[in-house]
Amino acid sequence: MSRIVKVRGGSGDVIEPKVGTRPQDNLYLAVNSEWIKNAKIPSDRSRTSSFDGIDVNVEKKMMKDFAAFADGKKDLPDVKDFDKAVDLYKIARDFDKRNSDGAAPIKADLSLLEGISNFSDYNLKAPDLAKNGFDLPFSFYVDADMKNTKVNVLQFGGPGTFLPDTTTYKTPAAKKLLDVLKKQSENLLKMAGVSENQANKYVEDAIKFDAKIAKLVKSTEEWADYPATYNPMKIADFENKFDGFTISYFLKEAIGEEPERIIVTEPRYLEHINELINKDNFDEIKGWTLVNFINGVASDLSQDFREAAFPFSHALSGQPKLSSGEKQAYHIADGAFSEVVGVYYGKNYFGADAKKDVLDMIHRMLNVYEKRINENSWLSEATKKKAIVKLRALILKVGYPDKIEKIYDRLKVIPASEGGTLYSNERAFTVESIKYNIEQLHKEVDRTVWLMAGNEVNACYDPQRNDLTFPAAILQAPFYDLEQGRATNFGGIGTVIAHEVSHAFDNNGAKFDEFGNMKNWWTKDDYAEFKKRTQAEIDLFDGIQYGPVKLNGKQIVSENIADQGGLTAAVEAAKNEGDDLKKLFENFARVWANKQLTESIKTQVSVDVHAPGPERANVQSQCQDEFYKAFDVKPSDGMWLDPDKRVHIW
Repeated sequence: MSRIVKVRGGSGDVIEPKVGTRPQDNLYLAVNSEWIKNAKIPSDRSRTSSFDGIDVNVEKKMMKDFAAFADGKKDLPDVKDFDKAVDLYKIARDFDKRNSDGAAPIKADLSLLEGISNFSDYNLKAPDLAKNGFDLPFSFYVDADMKNTKVNVLQFGGPGTFLPDTTTYKTPAAKKLLDVLKKQSENLLKMAGVSENQANKYVEDAIKFDAKIAKLVKSTEEWADYPATYNPMKIADFENKFDGFTISYFLKEAIGEEPERIIVTEPRYLEHINELINKDNFDEIKGWTLVNFINGVASDLSQDFREAAFPFSHALSGQPKLSSGEKQAYHIADGAFSEVVGVYYGKNYFGADAKKDVLDMIHRMLNVYEKRINENSWLSEATKKKAIVKLRALILKVGYPDKIEKIYDRLKVIPASEGGTLYSNERAFTVESIKYNIEQLHKEVDRTVWLMAGNEVNACYDPQRNDLTFPAAILQAPFYDLEQGRATNFGGIGTVIAHEVSHAFDNNGAKFDEFGNMKNWWTKDDYAEFKKRTQAEIDLFDGIQYGPVKLNGKQIVSENIADQGGLTAAVEAAKNEGDDLKKLFENFARVWANKQLTESIKTQVSVDVHAPGPERANVQSQCQDEFYKAFDVKPSDGMWLDPDKRVHIW
């Protein structure tokens, strides 16, 4: 008999199906091998999963509805601003017009960017570039002040890089990926009317500038430390960091003022700002701006442009085919009017009974959490009291919002009959959104705003609002179904609910109080113990081989803490009701079913703060003592993890 190898994540390769696997050796493969073997990745996607399966179904329903609304076969619903979403969909769907227009819609903006003559001219025009949504080698935006979340504050950060993450530049694939982008960008610029020599020069300069940026901006691992983005500065001190670029003029023109203080999210980038933004780098900055521009707008143009802009995306994800024009039209409308479309979805496809049942499950989870905090063996009474205050202050957002944000009232869709194109409408929306964001600077933070739309297959916790959001779209099988048993629901949506609650107490959330303010509410000893357990969670996942890559435990730690707390609370809730824990663990594994292209795995692991689903299913189950009892797992089995290696936090 072959010897079973015990590892974090169970024995065997979780990517390869093995029908007949015992749950004692690999829970994920035992539950999902048949599914993995038969699952087909859609040609216009790079993976399929339980999440994606729901998303595909939502997409199909909504595409059918949008087509019916656009063709006059269905009356428009009584949802504010929904008619605008349909109007934009019609413009996006009209490929005869898009194809005949070619590059014409972007000609004026392309000329504007090409016409920037030198660094002094760039200084002069930069505020208008910012207000119109063109890429600059820095970013400004308004968001809540982490230490006083009632008020908004101006924030500063660096730009994005061409490759998915700074770590991607250190991989053997970096040169090949950049070569694909180089060829694609040169082609797109030529299609837009730029001469071959000039296009080649722009792209060469852009790649040089991007390489400089990649050495200074934060990696995904660094961004995962959310509180480290809070670095307040007096505006005078901030402005003194800039030499050649006239930042005071920029702020007055682009923001409308020089506020008294600013939050710097990327201090290292600011320290090196003059090495990047200077007259010697002007050509590189200009080339970088143009390459970002042409790759960003190509999808709003003709089918030829869409296809010409696909190779880089294909190289990053492995996705074989471009999505259909009909599908793109729906996603454009959904992207521009996300909250509006989400309210429509929620009202039509999410029932009152389901909302009531989900709210009941959330309250049960909160009760379980309170009990677990009270019975916690490593927290002091003082910290326990503060934790429960935070727990009970959580704001619950289930299904879809009661009101639609005001920004959507301000978006106007200009039809083709009045000279509107898909690009001109999208550009106008960008301008209005930037303006709307800056206007929030002196307004009180609106805590009723939802971070996710109702048709999004996801859920979230916002530490600065201390709220939980569960959009309508995730509240369906296999996560949730009124008809399936409670144990199965606890293994699905129950763990999702408790996962989001756990984010209030992960390595980032733990630094925020019940009002969402960054404030230490822990005793010194308790926090030291929490950090020790956080490190154990980092070590638990760090270095696990997943297909072609190894996992970075530090990058994914906050989500893993939330998974650990979520599954633990769901198990206890199910136990309290006398449910079958086998069904719970099986459905927990089922919701993480995943089949993915190799290129997509590489990209996802480099940028995602979540562990891959199969590892979430197995490693977290291995840390649950009840899992061993439910399946009678022995030390000789593949899923066995010695008790001292199991991580327990919440």
